[in-house]
Amino acid sequence: MPGDEEFYIRYYSGHRGRYGHEFLEFEFRSDGHCRYANNSNYRNDSLIRKEMVVSPAVISELKRIIGESEVMKEDDSQWPTKNVVGSQELEVRIGNEHISFETSKLGSLVEVQESQDPEGLRIFYYLVQDLKAFVFSLISLHFKIKPIS
Repeated sequence: MPGDEEFYIRYYSGHRGRYGHEFLEFEFRSDGHCRYANNSNYRNDSLIRKEMVVSPAVISELKRIIGESEVMKEDDSQWPTKNVVGSQELEVRIGNEHISFETSKLGSLVEVQESQDPEGLRIFYYLVQDLKAFVFSLISLHFKIKPIS
């Protein structure tokens, strides 16, 4: 059954600097388990960790978003390498397909357009934006403290 295929996605963005190791990371597994971590030591912030189990519909939507992006066809060999600004990583496994990307943190589309592979990096850039928005929405909904009036 297509819905039962192996699925895994992990995204990491971080750097080591004046405030220590600051990062954002999330992952989803085919069983619906989702882990999220955000560490910032700026102004004495602390590590935020959230875990939740999402429905098969959420996993299907993640697969759709990734599939439509066509990121599985890309190659990061011409992308900027990690640097002092930091790095970001994306690992995806859908069925027998597996990709693992690592590049520098991207501050804007100008950096993407000036890279050696602007088309591939643009696909990565927009997919990451979509995935982060999706994850932040899930966390906001799942861990809502005040009920909606």
